[in-house]
Amino acid sequence: MRIFLYGQRIKNVEEFAFAKEIIDIAHKLSSSIALYAPLNKELAKFATVALDFEIINSTKELEQANIDVAIILGGDGTILQAITLLKQTNIPILGINLGRLGFLATVEKIFIAEAMDQIHKKQYRVVTKSLLALTCNKPLFNNYPFALNDFTVNKRDTSSMITIHVYVDDVLLNSYWADGVIVSTPTGSTGYSLSCGGPIVFPDSQNFLITPVAPHNLNVRPIIISDSHKIRLEVEGRTDSFMCTLDSRYETITSSHKIELSKADFGILFIQLHDTSFMKTLSEKLYWGQDKRN
Repeated sequence: MRIFLYGQRIKNVEEFAFAKEIIDIAHKLSSSIALYAPLNKELAKFATVALDFEIINSTKELEQANIDVAIILGGDGTILQAITLLKQTNIPILGINLGRLGFLATVEKIFIAEAMDQIHKKQYRVVTKSLLALTCNKPLFNNYPFALNDFTVNKRDTSSMITIHVYVDDVLLNSYWADGVIVSTPTGSTGYSLSCGGPIVFPDSQNFLITPVAPHNLNVRPIIISDSHKIRLEVEGRTDSFMCTLDSRYETITSSHKIELSKADFGILFIQLHDTSFMKTLSEKLYWGQDKRN
């Protein structure tokens, strides 16, 4: 088996030990490891001997490396960065959670050995998570105009609210007077949208969520629509520029930008290990059904 190990930062010896554990287990199971170039540099800071692995810098090199599984070291943010490299390679992802909450990076550090064993024995299934695709009348996120979690538009450098006109299939849904608006996938329902009062949605629900950020009108609430629709956003306000994000990336836009969001024609593959599910992840991460008062 060929494993691609991806990460952004190794902050301390403890995190280095988790990476080394993955590499050591892979060798014992006769699997080969390829390292993301920045991760190789991070590991070299803590390694006592010189590292000797295949190094991958780009999507093209990844496509040529015949990778079976990508293991992502970090939190959900690291996974969002990783998909800009993985793109349409159809390499399934397993996230090892070195962060905090971890809805995407579902494997906790103490279960690394168990997870590696299941991967080796192919005791897992692969699920496909949908993406948002962005198009615009001006250049915007040209390197990778797709999002696994969400697209947002927010006010910038001012206390004044902005107005976001949201159209669904060219019919006006609402004009939001707010600090911003979030359009998320089901995967993104447990991210920024959730913190702004949006609902939690199952990953296979095939929909989009439109969640206002601090709306001026109290009768405005999050709304769920089918992902077969196209969503268009136009923004105006007292300033000339606004902030927009596509997952963890951001750019500045103006009122002249006409943004359209739709479902991408491809998805990102995730590994779901034996005895794991979205419901189990919810109950563990959000402590549902557990009394933590004592």
